[in-house]
Amino acid sequence: MTIDDLARPETAPDAPGPRPRGGWSALRPLLLRLHFYAGVLVAPFLLVAAVSGLLYALSFPAEKLLYAHELEVPVPEDASALPLSRQVAAARAANPDGTVTAVWPGAEPGATTRVLMADPEAPEGTSLAVFVDPYTGAVRGQLPSYGSTGALPLRTWIDGLHRDLRLGEPGRLYSELAASWLWVIALGGLLLWLGRRRKHRRALLLPERGPRSRRRTLSWHGAVGLWAVAGLVALSATGLTWSTYAGERIGAVQDGLGGATPTLSAGVTAGGAGSGGEHAGHTGHHAMPPTPARGADIGVDRAVAAARAAGIDSPSISVVLPAEGNGYVVKETDKQFPVELDSVALDPADGTVLDELRFADYPLLAKLTRYGIDAHTGVFLGLFNQLALAALALALVLLIVWGYRMWWLRGQGRWGRPIARGTWRRVPPALLLPLLAATALVGWFVPLLGLSLVAFLAVDLVLAFAARTRSRA
Repeated sequence: MTIDDLARPETAPDAPGPRPRGGWSALRPLLLRLHFYAGVLVAPFLLVAAVSGLLYALSFPAEKLLYAHELEVPVPEDASALPLSRQVAAARAANPDGTVTAVWPGAEPGATTRVLMADPEAPEGTSLAVFVDPYTGAVRGQLPSYGSTGALPLRTWIDGLHRDLRLGEPGRLYSELAASWLWVIALGGLLLWLGRRRKHRRALLLPERGPRSRRRTLSWHGAVGLWAVAGLVALSATGLTWSTYAGERIGAVQDGLGGATPTLSAGVTAGGAGSGGEHAGHTGHHAMPPTPARGADIGVDRAVAAARAAGIDSPSISVVLPAEGNGYVVKETDKQFPVELDSVALDPADGTVLDELRFADYPLLAKLTRYGIDAHTGVFLGLFNQLALAALALALVLLIVWGYRMWWLRGQGRWGRPIARGTWRRVPPALLLPLLAATALVGWFVPLLGLSLVAFLAVDLVLAFAARTRSRA
């Protein structure tokens, strides 16, 4: 593709358009031009995000196969598990240099217990997970474990690729740019598809058959996009919640509306407090391991029993061991529906409940945020969630490929051209001015969207100037 290809519109550049018209007929050419430019220029970022997202969704079953020895053990006939304290002791004996920070008992028969340690040999940002057979106390292996989902090395590597291309903080700009534009492209495509004239309603929902042509490609592009649009918009919104720039503004708005996620106070000294967040007590940062609590300690077995008595009844739990100034934190981790995410903080001296946090008491916005992030990371509904993520990622890959194919076919064997310039002149002022105000507001709220849109306009102006210079010559 050359600059000439983009600069040569179907009509004379910057030709005066017809008088402003009302409604969809005036807005459609402008939306077509935006959809074209965004699709062509942002699609490479979306393609990387979609392919890496597809790999991430498939990493869940792959992880179970690859690390089956560490994750699963034969279930004996009596199926009686050892006390957690003995399992923790076995993990300490296997790795005496590590500091135990948390214990994740197996949630179902045959699952190993995961003892998390702060270890100087663990990779940056991870804990060392020691996998213990709950029936025999034998150590099955040791692997780095990342985050509250317990991602193991395979999923952690793919997650880093999806999040920041494994380039660190600068690489996060790629994923934020993709998430910033995904909802715009998806909703714009939906409006364009619904606004097309068609003889049969079937053509709205199902792709057309027939010889290969741009029309058939458009039919597949539109029909698949229609089925996938809700999921793509949801992925965009949830991806933006933990992005660098838009995420900060989304969090401020959420806090202002009273939807901040509540935290659990686990402090046992004056002013001491422990967060009930995702990484409480076991962030995995190996540079500064937590200082173990001193004084009386009821032990992990009695702590779990006290938590059960306080209403933590899910079989899927995590136990954060007390650090200096903080008590035990026992949290439910079952993210299947219905979600069980209650948590309690316990005094390590006698098991007294210091604080409790019930998921039912979360503000609505905090619940929706929790659901959205867990669904985006594939842990909300288990295998169904992961299959849905894989289907959406595959659909996005196909939509991008079909989009580029239509661009190629539009030029009849060479890269096609965008809709002619000057489409904004056809939009009546009563519609154009609110549209510009809304665009400015969204551009401020989602900064990478606003900056890249300004960059698109600058490129378009340069191409227009070049085309006008050639026409005069």
